Amino acid sequence: MIASETESTEPVLSWARQDIEQRIGFNGGRFTRVNNFLSFLVACALTVLFYAILVPFDHTWFGQSFTKRGPTPYFTALFSWWACAILFLKWRKFVLQDSALAHHVVPDAHDFVLSSSTADRVTDNIHRIVEDPSQFVLFNRILIALSNLRNLGRIADVDDILRSQSENDEAGLETSYSLLKAFVWAIPVLGFIGTVLGLSDAVSGFGLVLESTQDVSQIVAALKVVTGGLATAFETTLQALVAALAIQLLLTWLKKSEEEFLDACSDYCLRRIVNHLRIMPFEPASEAE
Repeated sequence: MIASETESTEPVLSWARQDIEQRIGFNGGRFTRVNNFLSFLVACALTVLFYAILVPFDHTWFGQSFTKRGPTPYFTALFSWWACAILFLKWRKFVLQDSALAHHVVPDAHDFVLSSSTADRVTDNIHRIVEDPSQFVLFNRILIALSNLRNLGRIADVDDILRSQSENDEAGLETSYSLLKAFVWAIPVLGFIGTVLGLSDAVSGFGLVLESTQDVSQIVAALKVVTGGLATAFETTLQALVAALAIQLLLTWLKKSEEEFLDACSDYCLRRIVNHLRIMPFEPASEAE
């Protein structure tokens, strides 16, 4: 009996134990924000692994497009894997945040009234469910509203606090995608830089061929080398555009999921907090204590 009671009182959710960044020893970003240093280390490891896998395919078109086309493919690969690392970490953190919606902190009884005198009961329920509620979007909203409950006089005031916190969470969501959006912009630019470098090599090489020989057969033979610059021009752009497209699709899917999660949090607070809320405006503060 004692063991079962101990297990039942242990918090189900713990950011320190279940957050993917915390579990591997890094300082985890709040909510779904990602530790950029950790994601960079993961990206470096993935880039090295990617080029190690390409070694047996060094003589193929795919292998040469990443190793024989100047410096831009290396940066394209690094930025692409960095973006993928951020997306994966954000997804794992989002799954943890989303799991909070399955837990009810307000009693389901229809006659339960949430007021300044019963707010502590809800707060205790939150701390029984989660070890560190301030690290969870949903519970953080509720705690902020309940902590101000004694100083409020109208139900609309609590609703306003929840709405304000909802707006803050939405602003934080946009901020957490800033680096990813920068990658979606920077990767195609790298491709265009590779295009400029490749065309520059091709044009300069063609000029040297015309200056060095007048024999048509020699010109044709030399042009085969010049076309290498054209390959660099077009292949680097192709790599960058494909990578940016894939990252943008994954980013859009994950951001849509997070936006739906924030909407679900707002709905949760409306149904389980605001709808149960009753504030006694004539209750003296001394009696409430």
